[in-house]
Amino acid sequence: MSTDRGFTVTRRFDAPRELVFQAWTDPDHLQWFAGVPRDPAHPTTVDLRVGGTWRVHLVEDEGRGRAYWTGGLYREVSAPERLVFTWGALGGWPELDVEDLDDLPVATIQLTEVDGGTEMVAHFGFADSLSDQRVAEWLAMGVRGGWTDTLARIDAEVLALVR
Repeated sequence: MSTDRGFTVTRRFDAPRELVFQAWTDPDHLQWFAGVPRDPAHPTTVDLRVGGTWRVHLVEDEGRGRAYWTGGLYREVSAPERLVFTWGALGGWPELDVEDLDDLPVATIQLTEVDGGTEMVAHFGFADSLSDQRVAEWLAMGVRGGWTDTLARIDAEVLALVR
């Protein structure tokens, strides 16, 4: 992992990349991102196209009632090998401003077939136009640990899809 202007997390799955891609893009399977059971009052949505968005209702701390929408705006969709999205949600956190996408982190998910399974390389980075101070602020918020913990939850969803 590098924390210069972002970081990368690599995971391997004993599953075809189509299933890993499905875990990232199918609203019936993307709930892993939130780490809580599906809630019909807060449905996960996916508009899988460049310019489309995805949203999940994330419950960060049930005891304190900290919950919010999060998600992303797709910049690139190349099934089943690559997704690029600006992280954020309209009316959520981080607040997505479609007029200023460079102020938010960008996630790149690359899926490669390796040894009968899939390697996922997830890069979380920042636009070159974002100041070093703003990047440091984002990293100080704990996004590296949060995203690393979040990405660890995909394992169970991929296993469920394989079965």
